[in-house]
Amino acid sequence: MASNSVRDIPFITSAGAEAGSAPNSASNNGTSSEPGKHKNSRRPLRRLNPGIILPLLAGVIFLVLWEYQVFHRIFDLKKYQLPLPSAIAEAMRDNFSLLLSYTGYTLAEAVLGMLIGSACGFLIALAATAWPRWGGGSLTMVAALNAVPIVALAPIMNLWFGDGIGSRAAIVTATTMAAMAINAYKGMAAVDPLALDLMHSYAADKPAVFRYLRIQNSLPYVFTALKINATASMIGAIVGEFFFSSRGLGYLLSNSIKVAKMPLGWSCIVLAAIAGVIFYLAVERLEKVFIKWHPSQRA
Repeated sequence: MASNSVRDIPFITSAGAEAGSAPNSASNNGTSSEPGKHKNSRRPLRRLNPGIILPLLAGVIFLVLWEYQVFHRIFDLKKYQLPLPSAIAEAMRDNFSLLLSYTGYTLAEAVLGMLIGSACGFLIALAATAWPRWGGGSLTMVAALNAVPIVALAPIMNLWFGDGIGSRAAIVTATTMAAMAINAYKGMAAVDPLALDLMHSYAADKPAVFRYLRIQNSLPYVFTALKINATASMIGAIVGEFFFSSRGLGYLLSNSIKVAKMPLGWSCIVLAAIAGVIFYLAVERLEKVFIKWHPSQRA
């Protein structure tokens, strides 16, 4: 009798309702697993990053307004002046192989020029830090070179390096050298005096101080310059192709505007933007790999 009475005793759940007898509720796995199910159902919602969702939503709204000619009515534009996204997508589909080939050509110019320009800028920063008497003057000269417009550099570089990929790579080199030189020099010069005194107390020579202290301290500044150059290199390569080139997105964009093929011209702009973003994300990924120790990467 006692055992039967124990089985029939109801108990109250955490929600305040009767859940039947204890043995029956214990054997019911669905009731005990409901909190876990609710917790798991909330996890995908927590994983939604507002930093990704909000830009995507804004981009979709922008394309919808563009497709329904809202901007055309606001700015009094015609379709031949601002093609619709559907027309641009159709032009990209019809000329996909040509656009892909020219995008690779322009990206190769940008990458090659950025690597050479960044390497030269880093060497200038090293020399300016090692010999500070003339370091300021060298950085001023590099900044002056960067101030020269690309349209003025293009004819000179074409005269020096021909009309091949070398002239556009030289233009990109000239436009990306200053950002790397200035940022790298700032990182090498902004070392902690206590760390410098510690290296001197260990009788470290000048190359060791550069290797283990100054260059390590400059890496965050170096990757900042690389991210700046990732976008500037695409601009330099495309503008250089406007003048002397037989391939590339800049060449195709210039010719499309001349013959009034605006959807094809806008396809070049879209692919240039996509290539620039991919280039920037690749540099950002390398930054996370090489400077995991920096506080900006710990979050």
